[in-house]
Amino acid sequence: MNNPELLQRSLRAVWHPCTQMKHHERYPLVPIARGEGAWLFDSEGKGYLDAVSSWWVNLFGHNQPVIKEAIKSQLDQLEHVMLAGFTHEPVVKLSEKLSTLTGLGHAFYGSDGASATEIALKMSFHYWRNVDQPQKTQFISLQNSYHGETLGALSVTDVAIFKDTYAPLILQSAQMPSPDSRLAEPGETEEAYALRCAEALEAYVAEHHAVLAAFIIEPLVQGAAGMAMYHPVYLQRAREICSRYQVHLIADEIAVGFGRTGTLFACEQAGEKVSEIADFICLSKGITGGYLPLSVVLTTDDVYGAFYHDQTVKGFLHSHSYTGNPLACSAALATLALFEASDVLGQNRETAQTLLSAVEHYDFEMQHVRQRGMITAFEVVTQNPQFARDCYAAALKHGLLLRPIGNTVYWMPPYCLTQSDQQHLVEATRAAVMESM
Repeated sequence: MNNPELLQRSLRAVWHPCTQMKHHERYPLVPIARGEGAWLFDSEGKGYLDAVSSWWVNLFGHNQPVIKEAIKSQLDQLEHVMLAGFTHEPVVKLSEKLSTLTGLGHAFYGSDGASATEIALKMSFHYWRNVDQPQKTQFISLQNSYHGETLGALSVTDVAIFKDTYAPLILQSAQMPSPDSRLAEPGETEEAYALRCAEALEAYVAEHHAVLAAFIIEPLVQGAAGMAMYHPVYLQRAREICSRYQVHLIADEIAVGFGRTGTLFACEQAGEKVSEIADFICLSKGITGGYLPLSVVLTTDDVYGAFYHDQTVKGFLHSHSYTGNPLACSAALATLALFEASDVLGQNRETAQTLLSAVEHYDFEMQHVRQRGMITAFEVVTQNPQFARDCYAAALKHGLLLRPIGNTVYWMPPYCLTQSDQQHLVEATRAAVMESM
């Protein structure tokens, strides 16, 4: 299909996500025919540098040969088998690998980030029921948190545009002060502010721990909050508090796992392994390099043991049709192999430093320039109430996929950026911002 035909047929047949469809009367859909490296191309050959990794999922670029070959090879063996009562080699190998990397064990699979959140919340609740503490039914999260848009995930999400409409349908939870360093008082360090927020967390948990099942948190970066970044000391203190008062800590690394924050997992910046910080870790997005839907929750042996019983009702009777899909697991194994094949994190540090230096030399007014690994963000000082939408449209004209959050401009690109890609990213972003202010 050519561009106009694809656009019209899509508008007639597809209800696009996270979208007010009427806005496409003014902001047309972008038709994509193929991808290569950090770039997406329409059917006429126009390219767009994918600065947001196609909603934060793509790690090593589009049309990546190693991941493609792994999927093709698995396709010749087994495309899918239900994981209830059956198993297969890719899911076993992936589970073993993730256990070694995180220090947590017994991987439970879903299809996307929200399903991982649901799994972790249900597991925590059910654990306390199985160990004869059924009163522990409540959850806490951070202010401005985002953990998905299914009903359980929305109950611990604190983004009004996603949550408020469905408030009558969801369980209510309490939100703790966010350690987002942008909220620090003048002269207060990032670390000092994080510790102040941890004190507020402890005060709440000390009072309510008898009914608290878990604290769910996005480690180091709250994505939907406008790439809110905070000091790792908050994770350390949260772990201490949760341990002291017997509350689970769920690390939602759906967006920040697999190298996004500079370490393989964000929790590693607060402890040597994820298991030193989290009782559960939720993974998705980059786990397959952006190729196939997959999510996973790993937890402790203690949690697993609480479900291991003669009574079926004490088992974790949760399922998804495509749980542990062999093709997706093969893509995930290939993605992890790419980290082992070269110094990906070291190369990313060099790229990140180049990008940060470029931002610091921009000549328009901005605030809170910040970076955590391969996530770079800043706020544009603008009086344009439609800045996000206008900047997105302007960036497309300059061959760049950019999705500002409010007046926050951020980059979360694939790890395969060439020098020319980096230059285009910097220059096209500047042009789009200047045209939208």
